[in-house]
Amino acid sequence: MAYLLHETAMEYAWFNSYFPDVTIGERLWLAVRTVLYMAPSKALLVYFLLWFVIDRGINRNKSIPLLILAALPVLLLSILLYRVTLHYYVVPVLLKNAWKDDQLLKLQRVLSAFLDVGFVAACAVAMKLLRMNWLSRVREKKLLQEKLEAELKFLRTQTNPHFLFNTLNNIYALARKKSDDTADVVMKLSKLLRFMLYESRKARISVSAEIRMIEDYLELEKIRYNERLTIHFEKDIDDTAQQIAPLLLLPFIENAFKHGASETRFDSYIHIKVELKDGQLRFCIENSKEENGDTTVTDNIGLSNVRRQLELMYQEHSLQVDNQKDRFTVHLTINLNKDAALSLSYY
Repeated sequence: MAYLLHETAMEYAWFNSYFPDVTIGERLWLAVRTVLYMAPSKALLVYFLLWFVIDRGINRNKSIPLLILAALPVLLLSILLYRVTLHYYVVPVLLKNAWKDDQLLKLQRVLSAFLDVGFVAACAVAMKLLRMNWLSRVREKKLLQEKLEAELKFLRTQTNPHFLFNTLNNIYALARKKSDDTADVVMKLSKLLRFMLYESRKARISVSAEIRMIEDYLELEKIRYNERLTIHFEKDIDDTAQQIAPLLLLPFIENAFKHGASETRFDSYIHIKVELKDGQLRFCIENSKEENGDTTVTDNIGLSNVRRQLELMYQEHSLQVDNQKDRFTVHLTINLNKDAALSLSYY
């Protein structure tokens, strides 16, 4: 339709010099009829190329030389139909011999027909190939996105049981001591599990919700360690409604307890700082540890998972892990305004 409208406009402009005395409406109607009469000869080649050569040929990995040989007779037929229509009807009948068209297969006229038919065919094929390429890229992008979403879901399903396993170990330790705090720990665990069941399934949650979950987890751990552990949690948040991926910070805090406080025989500490300014999140956690001389950084399930989640979900982030003889420090920076283009829907 776009091509027919373009051709109509061109014919209308072309007829100005041949039919200066007719009205605008008559000249426009003449241009429309001329274009419509010449359209079948062009459509024959166009739709043969689109349907047979591309859809039934190239898309099915047919031989290109054979497809070209098949298209040549159709091209010749289109040119012949173009010349017959123009020579025997359009010029003498429709246009009243506005110009001289004395020979049906005159070389100059045939070349002109080839250019006219070939132009619209080339445009149609180019648009078809561009559309196929675009659809292929869309499908490829969709498949990649689905793969990344599936991987991210798998990482989340690993993180949740990992957290639950560590917390159950805490309850087991308290139960063996017959501690009076066991019931409180179970109640706090129930609150955290409610978060796991509902909030963690969302693609994004507010920073305030993530902070509340961390505070609940810290309260849970304080009951276990009592006075032996000093916890300092500093917050500086300018927008509590800012969105963040759930359970992104918890693995670092779990790691501080598991490989710091739980393995330290004497008084230990955990210092946590969360700062959010203009969408820039800065998270720092430092925990004491026994001076065993081992400064090799080894990722466990939680840390390796969160590294991969950061790669999948945030374009701009920086994660630095520093393992010293007496302390372990993590510095994490995320631009929350530059999250990756993953439209995640879990349930």
